[in-house]
Amino acid sequence: MKQGFRSRLAALVRKEFRQLLRDASNLAIGIALPIVLILIFGYGLSLDVKNAPVAIVMEDSSPVAQDAVAGFSLSPSFAPLPVASMHDAEKLMGERKVDAIVRIPATFTRDLAAGSASVQVIVHGAEANRANIIMNYANGALQQWAVRRAERQGSAARSDAVPANGTVRIDQRMWFNSANTSTWYLVPGLIVLIMTLVGAFLTALVMAREWERGTLEALFVTPVRPIEILLAKVIPYFCVGMMGLFLCLIAARFLFEVPMQGSLLVIVFASMLYLLVAVGMGLLISSATKNQFLASQLALVSSFMPSLMLSGFLFDLRNVPLAVQVVGHVLPATYFMELVKTLFLAGNVWPLILRNCAILAGYALLLLGIARAVTRKQLD
Repeated sequence: MKQGFRSRLAALVRKEFRQLLRDASNLAIGIALPIVLILIFGYGLSLDVKNAPVAIVMEDSSPVAQDAVAGFSLSPSFAPLPVASMHDAEKLMGERKVDAIVRIPATFTRDLAAGSASVQVIVHGAEANRANIIMNYANGALQQWAVRRAERQGSAARSDAVPANGTVRIDQRMWFNSANTSTWYLVPGLIVLIMTLVGAFLTALVMAREWERGTLEALFVTPVRPIEILLAKVIPYFCVGMMGLFLCLIAARFLFEVPMQGSLLVIVFASMLYLLVAVGMGLLISSATKNQFLASQLALVSSFMPSLMLSGFLFDLRNVPLAVQVVGHVLPATYFMELVKTLFLAGNVWPLILRNCAILAGYALLLLGIARAVTRKQLD
């Protein structure tokens, strides 16, 4: 019995691999598209702000005022543009030629000598996220200048914890992303998208095509069992998904230099669990539709797009409405996204690893079990 099972399964798997390699569209989706996504998201998508055009209005041209805005010229985040007047700066802002205006008032030096001076920062708010980042960067540049000036003059702010003749130095640190770049945040999330793309989208598309062509009906009249059919379908696309995973890992390490604080074995194991979840989704979608076009659209809407928008890949789920949070926490991609980013950037946080792996294992058993039940129904 076992020998018959192994021989039938091996024959079916060989057939699936040959069919996979013979169809260029399958390879394009399974191999070429993940490479394109890695390059686009790694190099083309960034949540950082660089070379933001900023109009600098110097109504006070003293050396102190010049020193106050020097940080904008030294920062890669800004592309300062000297402007003669606020009228000209406002015109540039209205034409969207600059993202912000930094105005040094005419009384800046005098007010600073008197103990209190102000700098006006105006940011174009059409893109709220970008505007907040630019405002924070601008405030940071001005605060760093104020600290440097206080240190030079020996008049830094005092507190009970600082000696009376001491100075205050700001020691800035960022945990889990010391490079302060969104690439470290985005690239690990690509693993989730590629696992979803190969596991759910490609599997649903190929299985639906076989339903259309009658290939599965031809298998139903042979001695093969439902479990053998499912395993033969799962194994080739599982291998393709793992190839996508290793492409992501290589790109993360050598192209984008993303650190891997956690265990590589845990990352691979968690990815295998999620890939089984994605393949189970693809099998269910194809069984429900039996049509390539409908299967591709349903897989896109129910798996890939939610993984992109609602899993925490681009947006923190804590900042969205409660109803959206509930939907996001129903998605298995949310737990894998949290898991893979923690493993890359924070390390082996075992309570989180065990909890999320258990949830993914539960999803995999549920979806594959339903897929097997549906396949058995088709044989009856």
